[in-house]
This record gives sequence, structure tokens and C-alpha cells, in this order.
Amino acid sequence: MSTLQTPFRYDFVGSFLRPQALKDAKAAFQAGKISKEELDKVINEEITKVVAKQKELGYHVITDGEFRRTFWHLDFMWGFEGVDHKATGNGVPFNDELAILDDTYLVGKIKAKAHPFVEYFKFLKQFEDENTVAKYTVPAPAQMFQQMIIPTNFETTRKFYPDNEGLIQDIAAAYRDVIKQFYDAGCRNLQFDDCTWGALVGDAAKLRYKSLGIDLDDVKAELLKVNNLALEGKPADMVINSHICRGNYHSTYFTSGPYDSVADYVFAKENVNALFLEYDDERSGGFAPLSKISTDKKVVLGLITTKSPKLEDKAAVIARIKEAAHYVPLDRLYLSPQCGFASCEIGNKLTEEEQWAKLRLVKEIADEVWG
Repeated sequence: MSTLQTPFRYDFVGSFLRPQALKDAKAAFQAGKISKEELDKVINEEITKVVAKQKELGYHVITDGEFRRTFWHLDFMWGFEGVDHKATGNGVPFNDELAILDDTYLVGKIKAKAHPFVEYFKFLKQFEDENTVAKYTVPAPAQMFQQMIIPTNFETTRKFYPDNEGLIQDIAAAYRDVIKQFYDAGCRNLQFDDCTWGALVGDAAKLRYKSLGIDLDDVKAELLKVNNLALEGKPADMVINSHICRGNYHSTYFTSGPYDSVADYVFAKENVNALFLEYDDERSGGFAPLSKISTDKKVVLGLITTKSPKLEDKAAVIARIKEAAHYVPLDRLYLSPQCGFASCEIGNKLTEEEQWAKLRLVKEIADEVWG
């Protein structure tokens, strides 16, 4: 078993653009032209190729590119008892388009069961070697909590949970169970992907919650509570990091705003090992909130964008790393793209070669800064 731990000086969030062969196979399966076994064979082949590419680029972390899922977050939620979904054509408004997502809602109390993602991890783990370690990405507990109390789900959720506290406790318990399943399967590096904090930042969020009659500080306390409860009892030799995002769908975003209003909660008090932070443009604000990050956390600066094929200026990125080092020591800083390249299978608006060029740039900059 690899004992390497994330993050690395040059790192990435986890998802990659779906290759054409994978898209074609999925379309053929949905049309009834190939079997599930034939689809799985193509998926396994494409994961094998994308892992080889990550190694070829010199990265020490490997993922399966999230090739087995449609959505970065919802597919994982479907792996619990009490959760169901259906495709309705509904979605969430992003800045330029509607992000089409399956309706995902409760049909009973949330409980853990043998989670399919653990089996997916086992396939990935076989590719570990002395230079690389596998990490698996899952939505944060807070993400599942928020999914079940969005306005369209609120009434249904209240049939099973009269208040948020019971929902928080069950989500946390189910996550603790699945974290143990991952651990028992040999996973030592897990990543929570969390858009909930990004949804709270900025003036638009203040107005949205005010119109609902909800106190934002109460929301922050609940998000922190469900995440930290899920992390209780985590094995000492298991790294769990968190990636905070403001939305990433077909090169569009959900919210804008600096981290200032959430820093006292997630930066200071969330019990993860490292934070992957979106900092690829002015929507993320400045680095001053980094001063709130507890000294036991590492910080991965997402300074390279996955939303555009344009390559960043190396000197400008290095200057930003040095600026961030005024708030967090350089030896606790790391570099990555701000998000995945395909949070949902639709992917962002760049080519596979442009995707790899971004990762080459991340490594070049990290090598220059940290040696």
C-alpha cells in the first residue's frame, strides 16, 4: 500500500474531460445497443488510460477522472438508503446557462449500505505504485445536507426529519460508515468536494437567505457541524481534505464572492487536513482570509483555471503564490487548478490536450517555486 499523502506541491482536484470513446459507449448503452458489461469494459479501459496520463505528466496523485459518474455529487448520494432520483430536465441556474441535474430527494431515513464508490476505488487502487497514491473524491456531508433542504426538497425531507438536527446526525453517521468502508478497502486519501461554503459568500447569498428568513450564521454553523461530525473517529493515518468551489458546470459558475464571511467557520474550525481553494479569478476575492486558516491545515491554491483553455502567465501565478505566503507560510502552500475539468460529464469548454497543458503548467510552476 502506498503511504504517500495528499496534497502534493503540484496537485489537482480530480475530474477529467470524458474521452469520446466513453461518451460514445454511454450513448450506445442508453440507446440499448450495448450491455452494461460492455459499457463497464470501455470505462475500465478509459480509466486505465487516464491514470497512465496522470503518471506520464509526473503527478503523484491519481484519480479515475470521475469517469463512472454523471454528476460530481449526486451519484454519490444515490448510494445511500433513503435517497432516490429521477431525470426531469430540471436544473440550477448558473451564470450563463441552466445546469441540468437529476432531481435527488429522500424517500426514507438516510442510512449507509455497501457503497458502490468503494468498489470503484478498488479498481483505481490497483494502479498505485511507489510514486503515486490513489485518492477518491466525494461530495462533502454538507453538500448532501443542503441538497435535502433546498426549497424543492424541503417538504419531502420534513416527512422523515422534522428538524435539521436529525438530518445532520443521520448524514454524519452514514458518512462515518462509508469513510470506514473506504478505509477498509485501502483508501488513505479522501477528498470532500464542497460547494456549500461558496454558495454563502457574496452579497447575492446574503439577499437570498434574507428573503427566505434564514440566518446565515445558523447555516454556517450547521454546515460546519455536519462536516465535523462525519470526520469524528477518522483513522489517524487517513487524510481527508476538502475542496471549496463556487460552482463549475460547462465553464460557468454559480456564485461569486470572497471567503471573508465563511473563514471563521470552515478555515478556522473544519477538521480536514487540507483545503483546496478556488482562486482563479477576481470572483474569489483576496488572500487576507487565509490568515484565519488553522495552523494544522495545508492550503492548496487553485490559481489555474479549468474554465478556459488560455494558459496563465507563469510569472503572474508565482507572484500570487508569494502574495498568499504573507498569510500562510510557503511550506504549507501547494498549487492546483481551481476545480475539476468535468465536474459533470458535460465537461468544461476546452480540449483534452488543453487540459493536460494546464496540468503541465501547474507542475512547472510548482517545481520553480518549491524546487
